[in-house]
Amino acid sequence: MSSPTNAVVNGGEEREVQKIYWIEHSKELTVEAMMLDSHASELDKEERPEVLSLLPPYKGKSVLELGAGIGRFTGELAKEAGHVLALDFIESVIEKNESLNGHYKNTSFMCADVSSPDLSIEADSFDLIFSNWLLMYLSDKEVEKLVERMVKWLKVGGYIFFRESCFHQSGDSKRKVNPTHYREPSFYTKVFKGCHAYDVQGNSFELSLITCKCIAAYVKNKKNQNQICWIWQKIKSDNDRGFQLFLDNVQYKSSGILRYERIFGDGFVSTGGIETTTEFVAKLDLKPGQKVLDVGCGIGGGDFYMAENFDVEVVGIDLSINMISFALERAIGRKCSVEFEVADCTKKTYPDNTFDVIYSRDTILHIQDKPSLFKGFFKWLKPGGKVLISDYCKKSGTPSEDFAAYIKQRGYDLHDVDDYGQMLRDAGFHEVIAEDRTNQFLEVLQKELDAVEKDKEAFIHDFSQEDYDEIVSGWKAKLKRSWTGEQRWGLFIAKKN
Repeated sequence: MSSPTNAVVNGGEEREVQKIYWIEHSKELTVEAMMLDSHASELDKEERPEVLSLLPPYKGKSVLELGAGIGRFTGELAKEAGHVLALDFIESVIEKNESLNGHYKNTSFMCADVSSPDLSIEADSFDLIFSNWLLMYLSDKEVEKLVERMVKWLKVGGYIFFRESCFHQSGDSKRKVNPTHYREPSFYTKVFKGCHAYDVQGNSFELSLITCKCIAAYVKNKKNQNQICWIWQKIKSDNDRGFQLFLDNVQYKSSGILRYERIFGDGFVSTGGIETTTEFVAKLDLKPGQKVLDVGCGIGGGDFYMAENFDVEVVGIDLSINMISFALERAIGRKCSVEFEVADCTKKTYPDNTFDVIYSRDTILHIQDKPSLFKGFFKWLKPGGKVLISDYCKKSGTPSEDFAAYIKQRGYDLHDVDDYGQMLRDAGFHEVIAEDRTNQFLEVLQKELDAVEKDKEAFIHDFSQEDYDEIVSGWKAKLKRSWTGEQRWGLFIAKKN
């Protein structure tokens, strides 16, 4: 999603266009000029602390700041870091940075273009590489080459943080020409995910995604989700990132997500789509201004529904990078208070008493240690807050060999409905409702299967015969397991007093 200007720009010409653009917008060396927004000063008060709070610990460590500008972050980084190297390619800008932050004796300044082959930085020399609005001013090829160099500059175990404007511009500054590349987030994820570096011994290193999320200050103040940041860690290539890779390459690969959405409806990847969402959300008595956490948010349909119809603020988290990528795309133009993040709910933490509601649809079946998760939910909820969960369950007693094999193959952790409810009580919840909704599950599954079979030709045209066969056989298998009573579907609602 680049602007039309970019279509004819490449190579050296790209650098010249970008330099002219930034010389033009650097005449006034102010926060407003750097952020290209007349409300920059107000935004900066919320956005800068938020960005800094997201960074991995860097106290006493070496930091490389690329595209440092006039030093909006340089001075903040210098307060904690052992050493900061601030780099920018506009001389007047880096001079301004040095005039503001040169009193930090642990900080050095360099005027250089990150895309220049002449830029020489020693390998394995930084613990953190930080950039804020840089890659969108580079061509696709320049981004790819820079990522390769960044991995080499980074120490093993070190981190890369970068933040970009995706899809469209956010700032309101008037621009005669705008050569900025407002890419889809999936471009950056793919480039960083696919990058490998080798040391002199031939060891291979790659980047492991720690998180990808919206900048909340922009969701709150501008109702847009296009300000996105990523944190990656340099690891040896043989490190295991098993479950996330399984989700993104097997169960929730991009084509699979689109197939599910075709069945469940626009924006949904869980049973019943908008119908069950409408029914279940009605039980929460949502009020304007409340804060909701959606655990396993998928591609965002339920979050958009809650935010747009009840004026609540929603934070959607999912471990699948592909799910969050689709959710961000579907947020374009909606102007609602929903932020998304790639996150593991078993490792993510929030301050106590943060949310009014925690909502989760057919996700927690993946979590082995549910008691610990539910204790976390209890702490994160405000007094009087509610949790609502729908999830796959099993009948009480020992499952059949076939069903046990299915559970193992999927990596699920299933409980009977009563045990599930008891886990919520044990975590501290009161007024626990644990309902067996298997009959409703059967009705919804049959309705979805009938719709797919009726739509067979169009489905095969849009996907493939193999996709159609997989979906039909999968739905029939779920129906059979549920008809025999092996697979159950539970709805759980509980309150924190």
